[in-house]
Amino acid sequence: MNLSSEHCNISDWLRLEATVKASIYVVAFSFATFITIMVIVIVSQNLKLRTEIRYILLCHHLLCVSSYCGLGIVFQGMRALLANSPLLMCWVVFGAQLSVGEGILFTLALMAVNTYLAICWPLRSLSLVNSVKYRILAGTWTTIILKNVCLFLIEGTSPTPVAVLQSEPLCPVILNGTPARVIGFALLFLLLSVILISYSLIYQEGKRAGHFNRSNVKARKTVFIHLVQMGLHVVPTLVFIGLGKMCGVFFFALNLVLFGIFAFAQCFNPLIYGLQNRELQSRLHRWMCCQL
Repeated sequence: MNLSSEHCNISDWLRLEATVKASIYVVAFSFATFITIMVIVIVSQNLKLRTEIRYILLCHHLLCVSSYCGLGIVFQGMRALLANSPLLMCWVVFGAQLSVGEGILFTLALMAVNTYLAICWPLRSLSLVNSVKYRILAGTWTTIILKNVCLFLIEGTSPTPVAVLQSEPLCPVILNGTPARVIGFALLFLLLSVILISYSLIYQEGKRAGHFNRSNVKARKTVFIHLVQMGLHVVPTLVFIGLGKMCGVFFFALNLVLFGIFAFAQCFNPLIYGLQNRELQSRLHRWMCCQL
């Protein structure tokens, strides 16, 4: 980060960036929450749907997306308004947002594995998945929370207790040290590998079943859409981390373009993973007709 120029004030850039990001998060949160509420209402009103693991994972995924955007509004709003919040509060809000962000990727990985089992092992997977589905979800959230709490304790020991309770105009982020970055990249690589391997096996199974099967063609199209969606999540994040924080109009514009792509992907998560489902589409149509 180059701060040698007298015209470069990183605080001004961070505040302007936070203002724009908070505005984008408001739009993303409103759209994602609207779709999430509709999907959860439809699933909760049907006993068959709310006991199926794919819909349970879908609801968890959509809740993570909405929560991530909502916490993004809070964190970026605190920075944009110079709220002078205690450092500890900034860390808690950012840590919570990071946790639900990891929950998004975890649920995507679990959804990919569940789809692979349902397609490639349809007879064995049903009883196996139903017996362990709640344990897997509990284990997932336990892993996320314990990991971030441990990293929080490691990085949070540097400031004194008095400094942790002092106000900060621009809320700094936590979990930005070397251990957190290494573990974060390792976790990202692991989950992406699980997703890509699952989709690769699904594609091979579809190819083995026949190229001219209509369902097979639709399945390959769905896999392609999901891969593009994941790319819109991961690539901007990696570029953003690689660039770091720099002054200047170019880096500011590039940062916001990358964030806009990331937020766009978050907005369309509920549509791609939720309302693309035919059963949900039909039930949504009937539900909306009843409401009208």
